[in-house]
Amino acid sequence: MHPKEAYKQKTGTGRLAHLTLEDSEIIVGVDFTDNPRLNTLITDEKYFPVVMYPSEDAWTATDYRENPPHTLKEACEGKTLLVILVDATWACAKKMVKLSKNLHTLQKISFTAGYKSIYTFKTEPQEDFISTIETCYYLLKELRDGEFSTILTQADFSPEPLMNIFKKMIHTQLESQRLREESGEPDRYQLAGSIRAKKKALKEKATNNNLN
Repeated sequence: MHPKEAYKQKTGTGRLAHLTLEDSEIIVGVDFTDNPRLNTLITDEKYFPVVMYPSEDAWTATDYRENPPHTLKEACEGKTLLVILVDATWACAKKMVKLSKNLHTLQKISFTAGYKSIYTFKTEPQEDFISTIETCYYLLKELRDGEFSTILTQADFSPEPLMNIFKKMIHTQLESQRLREESGEPDRYQLAGSIRAKKKALKEKATNNNLN
């Protein structure tokens, strides 16, 4: 998790996903190359670590490859699948992956299908950019419906709480926004966006002045 998500976004979807998922944990940082906790996890022989990140050679839950290992489950060889998600804005996520050399040698995992975010309260850069909690939800659904069905079909397992809490969060945000508008309070998200836009414009102006 990027520090901005950890310390500035107390109700970020990564944190909500962590609170909902058993056996999950948050590791905060930007460059994880020498992070002792992450290195302990990815070198532990009981785990098969993968990074949730788009890649042409990424595994999916329904992959069947010509050469062995044919499936992700076969690749795990009886080990526990350890999925590493990068929780940050898209720009920060790319930087984190680039800097973290210990992630470069790990295999990637991605979705079988394409998904669109339901995060109506927040506009994503692109419609196929989904939140961290949605990523967890769809990945778990695909794993449960695919090769990992024998592991993830226990009566006490369901990814639905992830989506339920996400929808509840969206509803709460929209309701709070409605109440603020009715009371005449300024939209703090639009205000924050305006402040960021002004700072960006000033920075670009300063850069252009230095170049001239």
